[in-house]
Amino acid sequence: MARYLSKKVDTMEFDGLISGLTPQAKVTGATIRKLAAAETLVRGTVLAKSYGSAGDSKCVVLGNSAASNETLTPCYILADDVEVGTAADVNVAVYDMGCFNPNKLVAKTGYTITEADKDALRQRGIFLETASAAR
Repeated sequence: MARYLSKKVDTMEFDGLISGLTPQAKVTGATIRKLAAAETLVRGTVLAKSYGSAGDSKCVVLGNSAASNETLTPCYILADDVEVGTAADVNVAVYDMGCFNPNKLVAKTGYTITEADKDALRQRGIFLETASAAR
């Protein structure tokens, strides 16, 4: 029995997405709208939620264009990699609060996260701060 008490089980690699302990990272659920072409979204992808009279309260990757009478507001950060297909919406785990490294965030290809996007995230409890080097 004693030989198992010091056995190495696995290792963990840190991706640097979470850059601070305050506010504490909080996970909740959200729904990502199905895509025209299947795609794998990676951990750290910034999601915008659909509001407005044409809104459906589902999420899309930040940088997508809003439909007529729809407002897309940055709200969440994807907690895990997920495959989003073309047949159905996908329920996912997302961060809706915490302190994150802006250099690790992902948006739609070709889109640059703006100060307005950062302000919208901050209003929802998501703060962006570059991680400092360990000493």
